[in-house]
Amino acid sequence: MATLLQSEYPHLMRTQLFINGEWVDGSHTAPVYDPSDLSVIAEVSLAGEKECEAALAAADAASASWAATAPRVRSEILRKAFEIMTAEADYIAELISKENGKALPDAKGEVLYAAEFFRWFAEEAVRTPGDFRKSPSGDKRILVTHQPIGVSLLITPWNFPAAMATRKIGPAIAAGCTMILKPAGETPLTALAIVDIMQRAGVPKGVLNIVLPEKTGPAISAMLHDPRLKNLSFTGSTEVGRILLQEASDRVIRCSMELGGNAPFVIFDDANIDEAVKGLMLAKMRNGGAACTAANRVYVQRAVAKEFTEKFTAAMSSFVMGRGRDAGIQLGASVSIKERNKIAELVDQSVASGGKVMTGGALPEGDGAFYPATVIEVASNNPILSHEVFGPVAPVVTFDTDEEAIAMANDTEYGLISYIYSEDLKRALRAAEAIESGMVAINRGVISDPAAPFGGVKQSGLGREGGFDGIHEFLQTKYIGVEI
Repeated sequence: MATLLQSEYPHLMRTQLFINGEWVDGSHTAPVYDPSDLSVIAEVSLAGEKECEAALAAADAASASWAATAPRVRSEILRKAFEIMTAEADYIAELISKENGKALPDAKGEVLYAAEFFRWFAEEAVRTPGDFRKSPSGDKRILVTHQPIGVSLLITPWNFPAAMATRKIGPAIAAGCTMILKPAGETPLTALAIVDIMQRAGVPKGVLNIVLPEKTGPAISAMLHDPRLKNLSFTGSTEVGRILLQEASDRVIRCSMELGGNAPFVIFDDANIDEAVKGLMLAKMRNGGAACTAANRVYVQRAVAKEFTEKFTAAMSSFVMGRGRDAGIQLGASVSIKERNKIAELVDQSVASGGKVMTGGALPEGDGAFYPATVIEVASNNPILSHEVFGPVAPVVTFDTDEEAIAMANDTEYGLISYIYSEDLKRALRAAEAIESGMVAINRGVISDPAAPFGGVKQSGLGREGGFDGIHEFLQTKYIGVEI
């Protein structure tokens, strides 16, 4: 273990479950691996049926008193958590890099982004709006208020283990909901560290619980069928999201779903090519490509295709790959050998279907879950375009007309985010309105912001996280008619 993990923040290296305000052992343990060399970082506790029941019971027991807590109290806890997380950002970044594999600059950026959700929802906690007005008929007053929905299950993925946790914990705390956090098994240490921060920030017992079920499917199903659970917030694949929606339908559990993406990145012939390359490097290579917002389908207009592809290939070829925590590394490992092999398989299929590799495209020698930055020129029907490639692979397609680009961008079941580069704002806005996605970035490679609503359309999900919308995923609206 690195010195920073051993010495400076020993209290953060949590490996137990957190239930009802106490760190407790589970039924047994499981290893957490460093994907850069496949070594074991730590052994974490797993939750059996007993521990999962205890977490649900604790959240239920604390629900009424926490819902009645003054918004200012909840706000101050979140603000304190923001301050602690910011102060300990270097440690958490190293922990993320170690268990997730990503390059340290990406990990540090994630920590600072993640902490901002605590600050944003600290401010939102005291500003939840209501409504009071006279009815049109004049016979009553219409009073609309918002109340905490209740015990919430939060399920987070491995690709952003800090940000996906805070993006759910923050609004749940702000709204007055108690919760059970179930992080990804590949990256539990970051989530455990964040729960430790929340404990030190003053979260009362039972409000925040974390479990790592030994049998994930049955444990989640049991919670969704328990009348004490009221809400589900899930970030993950569309495939798993569909299963959870079916499970949640039995009790009509309210669901917030941030699911998969297959983002198009459209470069029109009037774009600033150098800026488009810079933007695509952010949109594609942030987090090593392991992001639902990653640009997975690059569409470039024929007149500028040669210039763009040459410059983009040169930029991708220059990426330095290696262990994420080492100096100068830009591209770390995938989270596991399994995930790395999925990437390699998609590239091999693409090449077999006529794709032309411009750079990368081959497994490196040695240990670790590494895959190089890869550019492939493909036809518009290449099979890789129908997959969400969770890695550093960019297929490039040439198009002729704006209408053709929009049709290809919309040719997917996903609709999370899209990217457009054009120097003509009217042209870019027309395309932004025509492309089917919940978010559109114009002449930018990153637009995620805690103050903005994050979410998609079609099979990319339901609801929004962040922004003014985020807290409402944990509130329910109540209308009271008042006789005056």
